[in-house]
Amino acid sequence: ARGVQHTAVRQAHRKYEPNFHDKYGNMVLIGGAVVFTTVWAYVLTQAGMEWGLSPVGKVTPKEWKE
Repeated sequence: ARGVQHTAVRQAHRKYEPNFHDKYGNMVLIGGAVVFTTVWAYVLTQAGMEWGLSPVGKVTPKEWKE
């Protein structure tokens, strides 16, 4: 128990040093959001997909081959 107390006291008196997340966390989050948005914008606009259109009347059965 004393070892835990000594460790807690030592860490409480240390200067706070920013870690990777403190330094770069917001930039990584913003960068990921930009990449996500860019990729989906490309997919939705350039992929040539037709969205929300019904396949009724466009899908016809092929002739049966025996």
